[in-house]
Amino acid sequence: MSREPEPAVLYPEVAAHGSLAAALQAEAAAQGMSLPLAVTPSDPLRHATITSVVPHRHSSYVTARHYERNWTFWGSSNDRLVICASTKDLRDLSQVIHGWAEGASLDEIGQAATFDLLTGRFEVPDHNPADVIASEWQWLLKDADHADWPQYQALIESAYAEPKLRRLYPYTNHWALGFAEKPDTPYSTPSFVSIGSPQGAGDYAIREWWNGPVLHHVATAAEAITLAVDRIPADLLQTPSEYPAQDF
Repeated sequence: MSREPEPAVLYPEVAAHGSLAAALQAEAAAQGMSLPLAVTPSDPLRHATITSVVPHRHSSYVTARHYERNWTFWGSSNDRLVICASTKDLRDLSQVIHGWAEGASLDEIGQAATFDLLTGRFEVPDHNPADVIASEWQWLLKDADHADWPQYQALIESAYAEPKLRRLYPYTNHWALGFAEKPDTPYSTPSFVSIGSPQGAGDYAIREWWNGPVLHHVATAAEAITLAVDRIPADLLQTPSEYPAQDF
């Protein structure tokens, strides 16, 4: 295994400023901006935290990779990641950090960025469950579209097209798709179905939970979704909320 380079060797321009926070602030100043960044004492050359004027934007920071020159911006809103992207050019981050810190909308931040950074989720400041569920579906659809996994993409799109599943909270465990009534506790509530996608040749595997015994093998995503709908408990079928399909 190759030895990890010293941060000062991999990032000499950051080391020259004494910290990643200071290096980012210097880049922003050159572009006429100031950034609310703080040094991370445990790893000052590879980690910096960001403060936003928007209270539900938290757990926001920039990290640098350990083995190659690359920086990643992470931005969460109400405990869900809404921005995540990497770049090899430190200058790319100034506009993104500034927009996030100053309360720009996600669309505005995305338009100002020179790289794709939106996860697909949208912000839900009031924790409204219906909006959180809709946001999570939007993230899954985008994630599946970028996964280079046709069978998985077909599964997510087929599940979203089914109204009885679309009103439930979708989540994945080891790439298997499951559903919960509420967004807050998907892994601690009883599972009624978990659908595993094949890679290449193979069938979709239907289980009650992600690592349970296989109950059915089916060839198509449509068949898997039909079986999933048949397994929805009666009390979940009585849930009144419905979410219209959207094009993303």
